[in-house]
Amino acid sequence: MAETMRQTVASILKSIERYNPANLQTLERYVELQSRENTYDLEANLAVLKLYQFNPERFNPDITCQILLKALTNFPHTDFTLCKCLLLESVVENETISQIKYLADILEQCDFAQFWNRVHQMPELCNRISSFHDSIRKFVCHVVGITFQTIDKNNLANLLGGIDDVTLKHWVKKYGWKDEGNLIFIANQDENIKTKNITEKIEFDHLAPLMAIFL
Repeated sequence: MAETMRQTVASILKSIERYNPANLQTLERYVELQSRENTYDLEANLAVLKLYQFNPERFNPDITCQILLKALTNFPHTDFTLCKCLLLESVVENETISQIKYLADILEQCDFAQFWNRVHQMPELCNRISSFHDSIRKFVCHVVGITFQTIDKNNLANLLGGIDDVTLKHWVKKYGWKDEGNLIFIANQDENIKTKNITEKIEFDHLAPLMAIFL
């Protein structure tokens, strides 16, 4: 079913039909399919938001929320910013959409403790997106992987949303980290923090036009 709908939507997006509001119902069903089956199609979702821009009377807040939450699952890519830029000012004032925007802000700031706290307060919304929590945990692991050399096991569990020991072991194994008792060894970050001397060579031919301006 997912593949069939993907092909149908792809044909719509390749033509002027992507701007036909008559196709909005099909595109909205495709958004819901993405939410249920953990698939993702940014181009199709942007097309939905563009149609809402052109046809504000057809705006569907529920579909918009699903699109924004799906965009969150693809951090650190800029999908959420692209989606947000297509929202009308009146739409941004929607309470639920404002909450999702706040989630994006604190996720971008890597304030993971506050992020999970807010997510746990809106389970009905976030649970509609299949594998939402695990998708966010992938981003958390990405940040941990480029930030820490070692990290306290309890701290890592909290950063990943207060997960239990079994789930923690799964993520540690997935990213090839090492369990060292109370600490998790992430990686040797020495190469990332060493001071480097940078020498720039500028050819005279490149400077000549600039010098001529001041002569």
